[in-house]
Amino acid sequence: MSGEIEGEIVRRGDAAYDSTWSAMLWNDLKPQRFPDLIVRVASERDVPAAIRLARSEDLRVAIRAHGHSWCGSPLRDGGMLIDLSALDACKIDPASRTATLQPAITGREFVAALAPHGLAFPTGHCGPVALSGYLLSGGLGWNSGHLGPAAAGVRAVEVVTADGDRITCSQDENRDLFWAARGAGPGFFAVATRFDVTLHDLPAAVAETTYVFALADVEPVTGWATEAAQRLPANVEASFMLATASPHITAASPRPKVISFTGTAFARTRHEAVRCLEPLRACPFAERALFRQVDEPKTFEDLYGTSSGLWPQGHRNVVDTLWSDTGYETLLPALAASVTHAPSEQSLVIAPLWPASRDRTLSLDMAFSVLGETYVAPFAIWDEPAADAVNTRWLRDTMRAVEPYGTGHYIAEADLTADASRARRSYAPEDWERLRALKAAYDPANVFHTYLTP
Repeated sequence: MSGEIEGEIVRRGDAAYDSTWSAMLWNDLKPQRFPDLIVRVASERDVPAAIRLARSEDLRVAIRAHGHSWCGSPLRDGGMLIDLSALDACKIDPASRTATLQPAITGREFVAALAPHGLAFPTGHCGPVALSGYLLSGGLGWNSGHLGPAAAGVRAVEVVTADGDRITCSQDENRDLFWAARGAGPGFFAVATRFDVTLHDLPAAVAETTYVFALADVEPVTGWATEAAQRLPANVEASFMLATASPHITAASPRPKVISFTGTAFARTRHEAVRCLEPLRACPFAERALFRQVDEPKTFEDLYGTSSGLWPQGHRNVVDTLWSDTGYETLLPALAASVTHAPSEQSLVIAPLWPASRDRTLSLDMAFSVLGETYVAPFAIWDEPAADAVNTRWLRDTMRAVEPYGTGHYIAEADLTADASRARRSYAPEDWERLRALKAAYDPANVFHTYLTP
């Protein structure tokens, strides 16, 4: 059956295995889990053939396109890993304002392809992340406060099932599988090979207002910014970050810890963008800011450049997430205490003030669901393998400081290896049970690996 596959098949023990295995994760922290073989497909035709090969050899299947996958879900011990990274095409139809995507096209590539047509899509915040894992997990990206999770814009998904059949799922066909494809993330029990998505008008003007304060000011800054954010329209994406001050803010050594607050407006005109940011213009203690930038014009390339600076390739990362119904006035001081003692100055905490969307109807009828009013994501980022244990421990301790306030996790970035309940707690209880039932119906032989566990 391997003769049916046009792409590359690499078995454990082959000369190319180690380099191929290493390339399967963007993260430099590679979990010591080893598939028996890796199939790097050359075309969509290879996917059903790979499933048939897996079944013939009694191998469980994991999938990757490419991107962060911080906890390394694609890498499992034994079985087959299907690498979709060669499937990166997209076809845009400006007349119908739709596009058809293969799984491995990145957010940055898709934004660039859409721009000449004056169109946009809520792609992820990190440019090199492929769209398949992002869409399958729900997709919290640029302008999601206005447009909703990216999965809300998915019109149809073409998948290869555990039987090797190619089928389309949408609101009109295989509706239950379509529900699962919009949120099941790394536990999805089929291979998504194409996505049909709805497009939006390209924001002709993007503007950003940023304040940076010493971390000791976390309480007054959080109080002011949280109140001001209530007056921002949905097309302004606002977020806190707790981190080490960047070099352009201070040359001090060591650089101090800071809290920053940023509002990014996505608008039709420059005038509209500036007007949308008006609630952030009057900060009562602006004179204490270490850095202040008001109504700064931005492009999507600028935004991706900023995120690339926060999450550069070639580093070791562990990440976790927490939904909560507790306010940031409680959560951020607790997290600030952890950031103060982070063993790596690259580590940070993100806390967006747009929990998926202000219009909760955009998250209905999909496996992804908003599990709280607030959301935080700590990132431990470091370089040296010798520091793996201390940085992983910092992340886990940071999460323990706020987990008593938690209502769940976001499957795309949850540390699934931290606790056996992580995957289950990434869904409302009734959605978790529905996913389990659909997995049993569509994949009774357990061809596909389910969620990663400790």
